[in-house]
Amino acid sequence: MELARQLVGASPARLTVDGLGWGPRGGPPILSGISFVLEPGEMLAVVGPNGAGKSSLLRTLYRFHRPSTGVVRLDGEDIQSMRPRALARRVAAVLQEPASDFGLTVAEIIELGYTPHQGRLGAMHDQRLGDALALMGLTGFAARDFASLSGGEKQRVMIARALVQKPDLLILDEPTNHLDIRHQLEVLDLLARLPTTVVVSLHDLALASSHADRVLVLEHGRQVQLGRPLEVLTPAIIRQTFAVGVAIDSHPATGRPRFSFHLDRNA
Repeated sequence: MELARQLVGASPARLTVDGLGWGPRGGPPILSGISFVLEPGEMLAVVGPNGAGKSSLLRTLYRFHRPSTGVVRLDGEDIQSMRPRALARRVAAVLQEPASDFGLTVAEIIELGYTPHQGRLGAMHDQRLGDALALMGLTGFAARDFASLSGGEKQRVMIARALVQKPDLLILDEPTNHLDIRHQLEVLDLLARLPTTVVVSLHDLALASSHADRVLVLEHGRQVQLGRPLEVLTPAIIRQTFAVGVAIDSHPATGRPRFSFHLDRNA
């Protein structure tokens, strides 16, 4: 964990979302009435069925979308008023699908995370690259062509790129996509322990429940519930939101909640 602390730093942001709404120009709203406060260092898992608005919400948080209503604040400052480079020094995002590699190596992809800090890292450059590779289990991959990697390896490279960006707020859209079971658990365990504020969208409710400090449930672009995992991920809310039945017990090895889903014809 000390390696992660040295890599990322220790200035987690306070994220405030107040009355957030967004929709494409001329179209119906995709998001409406989203409000929450995420304290420095907390991890928020955003869950919901397909089409609930999870990716759209995350895109407003890293300023890809401009809200049609409401405001997103980072330590009290409206992100829309921040200079692009200043925002990039504080917020990093990992998307569902990696961008084109443009023929770059793994090391060159990760080094793109240095861009907002050009002229500020000095001799730390090589050390940070080595730390990121080690933290994500990519030591020995530095010279590999990014295009030659598996989907899971690419995902870990993109997380490493975000970490060298030294974010105060780290936003990840389905980061466990393409990862095998072990790497899913390792990545979520790392995110939960990072000295930064984290917002992550997840399909897997068990991963959300076992790693996040709080869970935000979305449905049709609206906020259904927000709170501690065991307060939010209840059979009633899961049935209402996901249209499935569920039995919840404790995992015999970890003591964490275990979800067993079944089709509920009456849901």
